[in-house]
Amino acid sequence: MNDYVDWLKKNKITEVECMIPDNSGIPRGKILPTKKFLSSIESGGLRLPLALFKLAVSRDVTYSIDDQILNPTDGDFILKPDFNTLRTVPWYEEPTAQVICDAVDNNDNVIEVHSRGILKKVIGLYEKIGLEPVVAPEIEFYLVKKNNDPDNPLETPSGQSGRIEKGNQSYGIDAVNEFDHIFEDLYDYCETQELDVENINHEDGPAQMEINFKHGNPLDLADQVFLFKRTLRQTALKHNLYATFMAKPMEDTPGNSMHIHQSILKKGKPIFVDKNLKTTKQFDNYMGGLQKYSKAFLPLFAPNVNSFKRLRGFWEEGTPFNLNWGFENRTCGFRVPNFNSANQARIENRLCGSDVNPYLAIAATLSAGYLGLKKKLNATPETKKAAYNVNVSLTESIYQSIDTFSRSKEAKEIFGETFIELFCSIKDLEVNAYNKIITAWEREYLLLNV
Repeated sequence: MNDYVDWLKKNKITEVECMIPDNSGIPRGKILPTKKFLSSIESGGLRLPLALFKLAVSRDVTYSIDDQILNPTDGDFILKPDFNTLRTVPWYEEPTAQVICDAVDNNDNVIEVHSRGILKKVIGLYEKIGLEPVVAPEIEFYLVKKNNDPDNPLETPSGQSGRIEKGNQSYGIDAVNEFDHIFEDLYDYCETQELDVENINHEDGPAQMEINFKHGNPLDLADQVFLFKRTLRQTALKHNLYATFMAKPMEDTPGNSMHIHQSILKKGKPIFVDKNLKTTKQFDNYMGGLQKYSKAFLPLFAPNVNSFKRLRGFWEEGTPFNLNWGFENRTCGFRVPNFNSANQARIENRLCGSDVNPYLAIAATLSAGYLGLKKKLNATPETKKAAYNVNVSLTESIYQSIDTFSRSKEAKEIFGETFIELFCSIKDLEVNAYNKIITAWEREYLLLNV
């Protein structure tokens, strides 16, 4: 603790932001002067109402949960700072720090529905069987013009040349350079926060980019994605633009994915391949788990109504809406990239959208693999052809997805019945709010025609 006090003094920090992710992955918490922050730790910690975990992305609150943890009296939980996440906030002029917190009760027990705590629990399951998961997320996003009226479609911004990008610019170097003035600030901000961003490349959509993170501990990488989303949004705002991680932000362009590369170590050595670089039985078991349980866990990979507009757009844009797997096969839900060494052997989950809560998405994919290892499941044979329209085998709407998740025995065992009930209740609330909206499509085709 003294080291962190010294760090605050050394960096002349005047304010501290204490943050937790809610169930949608949105940062929530408190901002307070450094002295107040330190005194709050000595006096038992900062408190926030448990109702925070009932918040939907639509800003509604679900009241269907009535138990000892999330009770109708609206009790509090304690923000417990994880000082390993203490960083400066580089876009403020005033020296400010940020720290990610865990949500605990008065007895220091993690609140059951806290997403960061759920990921910790899943990592703990691996530790109990002597295994160490490693992940590397790749997250896509769009830069768009500011959009003050949500009824108006999003528009592509102009780059440094003054021209608005049109058409497919996949991996275009000059297309990325159009927004160098933004990415230079972004890299500086990431370096200051020790976010291990490896590279950036242009994706298929206009002003759509992808950032890759260096592989590492799942909790650390989830923290980095959580902080990166906020960092990118703030960087874009500095340049009078929006950055969006919506799964399908524009009608005629590709969606935003968050592919999760994953591998498993035992005593520091990869378990997916043998010394001859041939896949092992454990690889087969893990892949079998991904195939069997990703359907049930899909709400954590595709958590919003908009998420399914990305998934169901696979016919025209190549989103792999299936549970197939294959070597170097991007049409499959689970791709195994080519590798030249055992340390490079990994599985890429391509189902997730960028709109996920990173803690829950990483927890879900690791949980599916864990169940495959424990139950010694077998994967299907490798898919060697295009799989966009082959063996879809996933729920095709958020309604079906929520229902399947709510009934899953394995989901309840891993994530807890309270979390399942709460999460599904929030999603029901969001879907109902969405269904009340009269869209531009309805006004266009129904207003004067029916």
